Amino acid sequence: MLLNNWSRVDQEWMRRALQLAQQAARQNEIPVGAVLVRANECLAEGWNQPITHSDPTAHAEIIVLRQAAQQLGNYRLPQTTLYVTLEPCVMCAGAIIQARVGRVVFGAYDPKGGAAGSRFEVLRDTRHNHLVECVGGVLAEECGESLKKFFRARRGN
Repeated sequence: MLLNNWSRVDQEWMRRALQLAQQAARQNEIPVGAVLVRANECLAEGWNQPITHSDPTAHAEIIVLRQAAQQLGNYRLPQTTLYVTLEPCVMCAGAIIQARVGRVVFGAYDPKGGAAGSRFEVLRDTRHNHLVECVGGVLAEECGESLKKFFRARRGN
């Protein structure tokens, strides 16, 4: 196992997001989990549910942002960190910026649709009126393996 420089706190929250990703897999959803944290306290957590809810926007990140906004009574979520097992897509990146999330920490990179540098630079684009600190690759092996395992099982390999 390779050693990394990620903080213990980031790894702990990412492990929680991985647990939530398994909930998605149990529902036959793509296993992506997310946790929104402020001051090391969980504000909201969720997993991918577009099939379950017949909602193309029901990605883990969107579910978490909605929950936190409703709980706090404000769509702006400053000084929060969003932990997600897969690099956010363009839709989720836009919502993260609109919600004014301070920091995004993700696990696996998504070379086909990632919006934090893999495919697109939405989260790291300095032309936005809100800049999001973005950290990728935290527990990337575990996060990526969760996705690979799901798709292997789905294909019957």
